[in-house]
Amino acid sequence: MENRRLSPGKPRLMASWQRSERYGVSLDEVRPVFTGSVDTGSLLYECGSEVLTGLQATLANEPVSMMITDSAGLVLARLCGDDSINRSLDRVHLAPGFSFAERNAGTNGLGLALADRAPTLVRAEEHYCTGLRGYTCAAVPVLDPLTGELAGSVNLTTWSDSSSDLLLALAQAAAGNTTALMLARSAGRRMRPVPRGEVFHVYADRFEQADGGRCASRSWNAAVAEAHTALAAGRVVAVVGEPGAGKTALASLAHRQARPRERVLSARPPAPDDVDAWLTLWTPELEKDDTCVIVSGVGKLPAWAAGELARLFTSARREGARPQPFVLTAEDFGALPGALVALVDTVVEAPALRHRPDDILPLARHFAQRERGRAISFTAAASQALAEYHWPENVKQLKRVARTAAARADVVDLRHLPTQVFSSGTHRLSRLQALERDEIVRCLTEPGATVVRAAAELGMSRATIYRKMAHYEIKVPNR
Repeated sequence: MENRRLSPGKPRLMASWQRSERYGVSLDEVRPVFTGSVDTGSLLYECGSEVLTGLQATLANEPVSMMITDSAGLVLARLCGDDSINRSLDRVHLAPGFSFAERNAGTNGLGLALADRAPTLVRAEEHYCTGLRGYTCAAVPVLDPLTGELAGSVNLTTWSDSSSDLLLALAQAAAGNTTALMLARSAGRRMRPVPRGEVFHVYADRFEQADGGRCASRSWNAAVAEAHTALAAGRVVAVVGEPGAGKTALASLAHRQARPRERVLSARPPAPDDVDAWLTLWTPELEKDDTCVIVSGVGKLPAWAAGELARLFTSARREGARPQPFVLTAEDFGALPGALVALVDTVVEAPALRHRPDDILPLARHFAQRERGRAISFTAAASQALAEYHWPENVKQLKRVARTAAARADVVDLRHLPTQVFSSGTHRLSRLQALERDEIVRCLTEPGATVVRAAAELGMSRATIYRKMAHYEIKVPNR
């Protein structure tokens, strides 16, 4: 491998070249995977295309090709008015329908930006494959403003002998504008906060009263028992499951049952720019035999950080000593970085809250009591509404709903619950549609409300309100 061509001051590029070699990427020929079709119906495609079209108008005479990719590196769109660079990019297959993830095309701008979730500039000789060394690529990841998940990237490519000083700045501006436009078209919902990389101690004496300790469903207890058995045997465990399902709570409870005297340290990944400081903060704990570390959401780590973490975990498991216990969590096994997969001995799935109906009301009462400092009750109708809701954000969402309701009443009824509990619709709503849905729910959840009374208050016919209830997928108990 031609690592000697890379500057020793560029560890991200060096790590990417090493991964490219392990993937078996050709040094001489670009061989990206072709899918034959792209998703042109996504919000990313819609907003990214609009932003890049505007940018293209200002760079009409510049040999710059602008692209949108999905989170897997699949090129969704390419905008460029320069025929020569278009023909050249066609020859290396940097075109819609082809995947330029690292695994397929080696080190390149968009592939490395997606792998490390960080703005990236790859110049000429820094490309792993010689077929790409005629270009300079600047790429910036685009995160979903509501979920924080990786949505894709914006990539700008020009000739390697062209000036690239402003290329990365232009890509960053385009990615930022795409995210802002995605947020504006998401029914005015609030942007997800930037991850802060929290590192905190899970106190054993408090955990018995935390959300995991209140769960009595068979599926939850079976998952805790499976994790407990693995941790007691000194195995490395990966807990997988939907966001908010309680993966860290499950791992903490299982470890407390296995080794009650040991402390548990939970580390949540930060924004990519803060990973260095984050690793420095807590990795010394790996040298302490009485500490179990839970690293949450490892699928969101930059590729280089996952590799460094794997090295630290491996060195901490000293030969002849009891293995240092640690747990990884991710949304699914496929989201685990390749560098960490080899360390995992046991995979345990944290069941989603909708599969644990017996846990919903006990957890709601617990969260409400924590909010008010005393017991809060729920009416039969409110309990039924909570039990029938599908909880897309799982326990995290239930905690938020229960605390909000408890702040409004000592006895929680339908009208104290947020609108989201009564609407299972997943399609995007305009601001006007969201207001209309909320008004219908408000009228239907008032004491003594009926569909007839709600229709009269809203100035609608009964047929119209039934139609709108079906459209917004509104379901209110006994209405």
